[in-house]
Amino acid sequence: MPVYGFGRSPEVLPIGSARLPGAVPQASTGAHAHDFLLLYYAHRAAATVVVDGRRWSISDGDLFVFAPGQVVDVTATDQVAEDGWVVWFPADMVRSGAYASWRSHPLLFPFARGADRAQRLRIPPGDRAAWMARFADLDLELRTRRDGHREALTAHLTLLLVGLARLSADVADQLRSSDEPLLAAVFDVIEQRYHEGISLAAVAAEVALTANHLTTVVRRRTGRTVHQWITQRRHQEARALLSETDLTVAAVSRRVGYPDVSYFIKRFRAEHGMTPARWRSG
Repeated sequence: MPVYGFGRSPEVLPIGSARLPGAVPQASTGAHAHDFLLLYYAHRAAATVVVDGRRWSISDGDLFVFAPGQVVDVTATDQVAEDGWVVWFPADMVRSGAYASWRSHPLLFPFARGADRAQRLRIPPGDRAAWMARFADLDLELRTRRDGHREALTAHLTLLLVGLARLSADVADQLRSSDEPLLAAVFDVIEQRYHEGISLAAVAAEVALTANHLTTVVRRRTGRTVHQWITQRRHQEARALLSETDLTVAAVSRRVGYPDVSYFIKRFRAEHGMTPARWRSG
């Protein structure tokens, strides 16, 4: 099975885009994988795609997120989409030195949901025109390469990823739509109690499983442990509070479930490569 990489050139920023249903590079080669990240938005579609052996339906407003290594079989589809966009880019387009792995980047966590399952998100009907415009703006910069296009492309890609992260915030609803009721229940508990001193044992008790069994199931299906998901949700809220409020770092720490502000600062630095105060000033 071929695994495609992203061609590099010092003169060209490594981002690709294509309007559907036009030709997409490497889209007619049967089952294949790639070493880059890929966003696939079906603005209008009534089709199927096979990802890692699982057949997915595609309908209007579906936004698929494909991580490196996932096997996509486009020859198994009847039509990719009547209208939509594909954008692809390597992880280091976004990852900075503060992140040891692209999987820990706050804007890339929707891609880090486990190599054995795709993620399908739904864009609300009222937001779909705006999403099409975002993709079109990025594509225009790629094609025209006007002065400042490198900075503009980075900004357009960041806006797409911020929108993606916001769509992914309600993880439980997305899991229910993917027929994952147990995982949806786990994320419901995390959402309701992340600001408390919640533990793995408490989550396991809520869903009537042992802690060991729950850890195994969640890690196998999402690529992360329950504890990592609790931490991710706490830090997601912490980033929002640091950016959007004037609360002190100590107050933010308490709001997101860390009564010990020193421990919060230590965990935040380990996750983001900087202190909460530096995140806020940046």
